[in-house]
Amino acid sequence: MIAEKELMFTDKDVKQIENLGLTTEAVKAQVERIKSGMDYAKLEEAATVGNGILRFNKVEIEKYVKLYEKACNQLNIVKFVPASGAATRMFKFVYQFLKEYHDDEERLGHYLKTHKNFWVFVNGLEKLPFFELVKNEIPNFQNLPIEERYTAFVKTMLNKSGLNFGQYPKGLLPFHNYKLEVLTAFHEHLLEATFYASTNNTAKLHFTISEEHTEHFKSELEKIKPTLETQTNTEFEVTFSYQNKSTNTIALKTNNEPYRTPNGNLVFRPAGHGALLDNLNNVKSDIIFIKNVDNIVVQEQNKLQSDYKKLLAGILLDAQGKTFNYLKVLENEQLSEQKLLEIAMFLTHRMNVKLHADFDDFDLNRKASYLFNKLNRPIRVCGMVKNEGEPGGGPFWVKHKDGETSLQIIEFAQINVEDKSQKAIVKHATHFNPTDLVCGTKDFKGNPFNLHNYVDHNATFITIKSQDGTEIKALELPGLWNGSMADWNTIFVEVPVSTFNPVKTVIDLLKPAHQVS
Repeated sequence: MIAEKELMFTDKDVKQIENLGLTTEAVKAQVERIKSGMDYAKLEEAATVGNGILRFNKVEIEKYVKLYEKACNQLNIVKFVPASGAATRMFKFVYQFLKEYHDDEERLGHYLKTHKNFWVFVNGLEKLPFFELVKNEIPNFQNLPIEERYTAFVKTMLNKSGLNFGQYPKGLLPFHNYKLEVLTAFHEHLLEATFYASTNNTAKLHFTISEEHTEHFKSELEKIKPTLETQTNTEFEVTFSYQNKSTNTIALKTNNEPYRTPNGNLVFRPAGHGALLDNLNNVKSDIIFIKNVDNIVVQEQNKLQSDYKKLLAGILLDAQGKTFNYLKVLENEQLSEQKLLEIAMFLTHRMNVKLHADFDDFDLNRKASYLFNKLNRPIRVCGMVKNEGEPGGGPFWVKHKDGETSLQIIEFAQINVEDKSQKAIVKHATHFNPTDLVCGTKDFKGNPFNLHNYVDHNATFITIKSQDGTEIKALELPGLWNGSMADWNTIFVEVPVSTFNPVKTVIDLLKPAHQVS
C-alpha cells in the first residue's frame, strides 16, 4: 500500500495562511476533514406537533405575548440580521437571459414560452419596487419596441454601467414601493424592530455584512436614520460586523490537492453562515432575535406578524425563568428524589431533553449533576412553519454518537437520502425552519455563555463548487442554527407560514407579502 503524500506548504503559503489568522495545523485539519467526507445526521424521527413542536391557541399566545411585553423594557434586546449576501443569485435567470437572448421579436416569444421565470418577471415589471428607478435611466423607454424595452431594462438593472443591482448586497436592494418612497430591506428591518425588538424607545440591531459593503450600509443608515427616528419615536443603535477571515476554509480539487490560482496562491472560501458564530458570540444581550435579511414584508403585514415574534420571546422568558430557578436550587441545595424528578420532568417535557437511559439508576448526587449540566446551556426558541414546498432546514429528533437524542434543525445536505430509512423519515416531516429564532445566551448568573462550547464540530458541510471552471470541494462550518447550536436547549413552536416570505429570486418581490395594497 502506497503511503499518502504529506501535505506540504511553501513559505509563501504559510504567510498567506497566517495573514488570514489561521495556522498550518488548522488548515491541515480542514483538509483531513474534507478528505474524510461528511458525517450525515442520524435521524430518529421527524419532529411534529405534539412530538417536539408546540402549538398554542389564541389564549395561550396572548398570555406569552403579554409576558414578553411586560418584561421587555427591563431587558437588553438585540435583533441580529445576517446580511452579507449579494443579490447576484436573485437575478440568476435574468443574467441567463442576457447571455442567451439577442433582440428579435419572434425569438422573444419563444424565449418567454420556454423560460417561465422570465415570463413572470416581464409580466410583473411595473410592480417591481425599482421599476421607476430603472425606467428613468432609459431614454424613450415606453416607445421602444417590446424586445428592446426588456433588454434595455435588464441591462440597465444589472450592468456595471447601469444600476448594477446584481452586485448590491441584498439588504440594500429596493424591496418595497410605498408610492412616496421605496424602502430597502435594511430600512424595513429597522422599522420591524420597533414592532417587537425595542425597549424604552430604543432599538438595537446588529447586521453581519461583507466588509466591502460597509460604507454603503453606513451611508444608507445616515440617510434614513433622522427621519426614521422622528417617525417612530425610537432611537436606533445599529452596529455592523464581518465574517472573520480566520473562519475561511481551504478549497481542494477533486483529487484532494489544494486548488491554486494561476499565480500559485491557495484559495480560501467563506465557510457558510456557521462562520457567524463568532459574531453572535460577541453580542452580549439578554435576548437576541435572529432573522435573515431577505425575510421581511411590507409594514401593514409586519404589524400583524409581530405578535408571533413576541410569542417566541415570551416562551423563551418563561422557560428561561424556570430553568434559572432550578439551576439555583441545584447549585445550593441537597435535593430530594421528588424534587429531582420534578426538574427531570421539566427538562424532558419543556426543554425536549431525552434523559440518559440509565438516569433512574443514578444516585442523587449524580442525578443533580446531570440535570445541572443539561439545564445550564443557551436556549433557543425556533419558529417552525408547515412545509408547503419551500426550501429550508427541518426539525428532527437526531441520535448522536454518544447515544443521546436531541431536537435539531437539519439541512437537507446533512441527510443521507440514499439510506431508505432516513429517506422515509424525511417523507414524514411536516414543518421546516424559516430562520426565525429567539435566543437566550446568558446563564443563570447573568454571564454570557461561550457559544463555541456548544457546537457539534462533526456537523460540517462538504460542498462541490466551481472555481474558474474547475470543480472544487469546499468545507462549510456547522450552520449557525444547525450544528453550531447543536448543544443548546431547544424549543420548537409552530408559527403561521405567513411569517416566512423570503426573497430568493427577484420575482418573489411580486408576491403579495412584498406589495403595498
